[in-house]
Amino acid sequence: MRQPLIAGNWKMNGNLASTRALLDAVSAQAETVAQSVEVAVLPPCVYVPETSTRLANTSVRWGAQNLSEHASGAYTGEIAAAMLTDFGCHYVVVGHSERRALYGETNTLVAAKFAAAQAHHIQPILCVGETLDERDQGVTLTVVTQQLEAVIQHSGVEALQRAVIAYEPVWAIGTGRTATPEQAQEVHAYIRSMIAEYDATIANSVRILYGGSVKGNNASALFAMADIDGGLVGGASLDSAEFSAIIQAAL
Repeated sequence: MRQPLIAGNWKMNGNLASTRALLDAVSAQAETVAQSVEVAVLPPCVYVPETSTRLANTSVRWGAQNLSEHASGAYTGEIAAAMLTDFGCHYVVVGHSERRALYGETNTLVAAKFAAAQAHHIQPILCVGETLDERDQGVTLTVVTQQLEAVIQHSGVEALQRAVIAYEPVWAIGTGRTATPEQAQEVHAYIRSMIAEYDATIANSVRILYGGSVKGNNASALFAMADIDGGLVGGASLDSAEFSAIIQAAL
């Protein structure tokens, strides 16, 4: 039985006061579901120290939104996996659609970041998914396959035992278009079947989150799908009441 994971990706939002208030609200909610649902938050990196202090004695896990593929060196502005480990990060997002689209991160680079995280015992949340053009061209499964294969070829399928996958239909994020639960399930099921070609046990155990505009009013229908194991939540995770509704939907 795969335990649902609800992870809030705060992106580049908030300040110290709002971060503290949101952390307190999330931790209070998470304690009520701790036996059934795993809750995690992914704040901007400068707030990771505050997050680690504030959540230290709670059931909530925390992580970062990005990391460098390098262990150390002259890489101004970058954050190494070991630095995240110093502050107890359990998760780190790699290959988010915004990193791929806005900063040109390739499948090869994402695979290297994935490996860098695991080298320091941080679980990557590996994001995969297609753009609107790619969906309209009917190449969704090809794109997702290439994104996953890059990681499997680099680190081996066994590495997925220590990772989470998040499917992001980029065309359904902030565009006004919505992926139906059935559309999401189709890709989630494909991802699991693809991994099963390498190892059925790993395929059955790996958690695959949905990352396409999860909200309180659509979470229950999404999480009812057989292969959707929770959500990587963007904007809705900044609203404690909305995030709470999503957590409750995972019960």
